[in-house]
Amino acid sequence: MQTANRKFRIGVIGTGSISSVHLDAYQANSEAAELVAVCDLNEERAAAAAAKYGAAHVYTDYRELLARDDIDGVSICTWNNSHAEISIAALEAGKHVLCEKPLCMTVEEALRVEEAVKRTGKLLQVGVVRRYAQNTAILKNFVDAGDLGEIYYAKANCIRRLGNPGGWFSDRERSGGGPLIDLGVHIIDVCWYLMGKPKVKSVSGNTYNKLGNRSNIANLGFYKAADYDPTKNDVEDMANALIRFENGASLMVEVSFTLHAKNDELSVKLYGDKGGAELEPALQIVTEKNDTILNVTPQTDFSTFDFMDSFRRETAHFIRSAQGECETLSPVEDGVEIIKILTAIYESAATGREIVFD
Repeated sequence: MQTANRKFRIGVIGTGSISSVHLDAYQANSEAAELVAVCDLNEERAAAAAAKYGAAHVYTDYRELLARDDIDGVSICTWNNSHAEISIAALEAGKHVLCEKPLCMTVEEALRVEEAVKRTGKLLQVGVVRRYAQNTAILKNFVDAGDLGEIYYAKANCIRRLGNPGGWFSDRERSGGGPLIDLGVHIIDVCWYLMGKPKVKSVSGNTYNKLGNRSNIANLGFYKAADYDPTKNDVEDMANALIRFENGASLMVEVSFTLHAKNDELSVKLYGDKGGAELEPALQIVTEKNDTILNVTPQTDFSTFDFMDSFRRETAHFIRSAQGECETLSPVEDGVEIIKILTAIYESAATGREIVFD
């Protein structure tokens, strides 16, 4: 176990866009974390990250980074198709792992990662950052206290009217899919987590590829991947799903990279037999008192998801969990279940039938 009297020594693998928030978060927690090395296939990009964040060592082969005995844990911020391979290698090298969502791309990969965690005894924390957000933590306290009662229904959406990042995000071979695996993973996961992680009974889903990346649209900007190429796109524009659980609860989800919608939308809502709640677009509790319905607004620094604060909480929790001070909120077992759900939605959409779980 890592001793608490020295800093937790970090390596970051992959220095694309999402890595910057990991690096910023570790830098903000410099009392507990020390960045030792970074790695990227693009050596120039890795060197720039090392210079900015003070890493002494730069690699283009993650195996060389993992061979260092002065690294305690790694953040994996690479393409989805490499998550399983690098996670297993890191665990076998004796490192603790914070792996960006999704855990991987297939159930078979997920089970291999889970087996590696059990075999090595090292921590793997799945990077579903919304579990670590302040508004999620507050709502979880209400749920655990029984204020919502039995949560029997939830619905969530994450709609971008224009927002296909292109590049690896729209290359199924590297990403595993489009908005479902990129955005849907977050809202499905946070709903399932707040519902108490009930066992899935069945999944029915649809995917649509009608609009492409809409590179023709003028006058509106959107985030584009570094390797954006408007001619390449083989992922869905939009997906929806109904997830049924063995306890009778259900979850409805819809997500899009692009859709003929008036506005972008982000909504996460849960309904119980004693009360309800909205996590997004802002934290609200719905309850009853004296035969009157009350909409309660918790007073908090972050009523909605705060990007940077949540990553700081996530990475700090990773370090504490690796040091044995607490349990991770997002263990590998949960990552496996979410991959089962995501792959079942894609399978349902491809086959036109409901997927029933064993």
